[in-house]
Amino acid sequence: MKNAASGEEFEIEPSLVKNLAPKSKYFKYLILGLIANATLWGVALIYLAIAKPVYISKWALILPGSGGGISVNLTDIGQTSSSSDSPFGNTAADPRANYQFLVTSEEVLADAAAQLKIKPQELGKPKVKLVDNTLIMELEVAGPSPQDAQRQSLAIYEALKTKLDFLRREEVAKREEGSQGSLDSAQEKLKIAQQDLSEYKAMSGLISGDQIKDLSNNIEQLRKQKAEGYALVKQTTNRLNQLSFDLNLSVPEAANAFTLQADQLFQQNLKDYSESSALMIVLKAKWGDNHPLVIKEEARKGATETALMDRASTILGRKVSPSALAKLNIKSDNSGGRESLIRDLVTAQSEQKGVTAQNQALSEQITELESRLKSLVQKETKLDNLLREVQVAQAIFTSTLAKQDLGKTDTYAVYPIIQIIAKPSLPEEQSSPNAAIVILGTGIASIFITAAIVILWQREETKTVKVGIIQPSNLAGS
Repeated sequence: MKNAASGEEFEIEPSLVKNLAPKSKYFKYLILGLIANATLWGVALIYLAIAKPVYISKWALILPGSGGGISVNLTDIGQTSSSSDSPFGNTAADPRANYQFLVTSEEVLADAAAQLKIKPQELGKPKVKLVDNTLIMELEVAGPSPQDAQRQSLAIYEALKTKLDFLRREEVAKREEGSQGSLDSAQEKLKIAQQDLSEYKAMSGLISGDQIKDLSNNIEQLRKQKAEGYALVKQTTNRLNQLSFDLNLSVPEAANAFTLQADQLFQQNLKDYSESSALMIVLKAKWGDNHPLVIKEEARKGATETALMDRASTILGRKVSPSALAKLNIKSDNSGGRESLIRDLVTAQSEQKGVTAQNQALSEQITELESRLKSLVQKETKLDNLLREVQVAQAIFTSTLAKQDLGKTDTYAVYPIIQIIAKPSLPEEQSSPNAAIVILGTGIASIFITAAIVILWQREETKTVKVGIIQPSNLAGS
């Protein structure tokens, strides 16, 4: 060491330093260390003795990772679908954070405390940990006993489910309230479109496009029948002409012949005339022309012929000559073939009139239907437009209604469903106070306190040594 006055160096013996430090300081730091350690260990032991035990029940929840969807096909109308995206589709927002807030909210904890019939302060907040790269939430709930910790965990879970159900119903109600306006608007548009369509149908007489198609088919069928009828008219006309040519009779003459045949008086006169003519031939051949019997029979024949001609004229309404009357004689031969042919002639004429009238009626009907078809075709465009408007309005209304109904079932779009993957555990050991940790901590603290007191003692000792060195040097210099 150097002398402060002369600057000369000198050494101090250790025995001299020891004599400089009072022995009373050793006891001061020793007592201080004992008091500090005794206090520390006393507090630790008292804490272990009076602290209430705490038990922690651990459990875990999981959220689904994919969204759901519903699709409905509406026959002849369209399709509607309802879908919800995955709650984890947006990487910037984790729905588990919302659930973490909910499970620690005062409302959920108050509901859980009410279930347990305790004060919310006695329940405390659960600890929530979001496990990275998973859909899992780990929760810890502390309680004064294992059973209480487990019951509190279950109560918090039930309170969370109740809160989520309420939020889902509220969200669906708001969504329904927002979509009700769209539904009412779609329903009103559908009503107007249906009313316009009904009024146009009543005014135009056009019900649907099938009506035009059916009308076209009917016209084609009538045209086909007309063609067949035309062929039948041609056939009956040819047959009528052939019979008329073979019989050398016109159709009116054939009708007159049947009229004369139907008159009994004419037939009686014709019979008398035929018998008189036959008898005249016999008498002339036997007696000659001037015999009285021949003359008498000739007079009888003339009278019969006159009566016959008069009756024919009366029946036919016109004067008839003997040659014409002979032509009208149906039974001019004994075989009855002429009568059959004349009957066929009359029948063919009737058939010709029937098919001709039928063809005429078909022509008139076709003309009428073609005119109606032309009118309906002109109205079809507007009908199609009105039908399209009704279909669009119906599709919008039906899809809106279906989407609204499907939205009521999709209650997990905003608040996904949760499931317990690890039920609340029943802890076997208390989590605090932990005697081993308390003793270990107290021991470490005791070591630090002792080390600090030793350091303070060493600093005090060093300071004392310096003071002892300086005082002798000053005395020697003076």
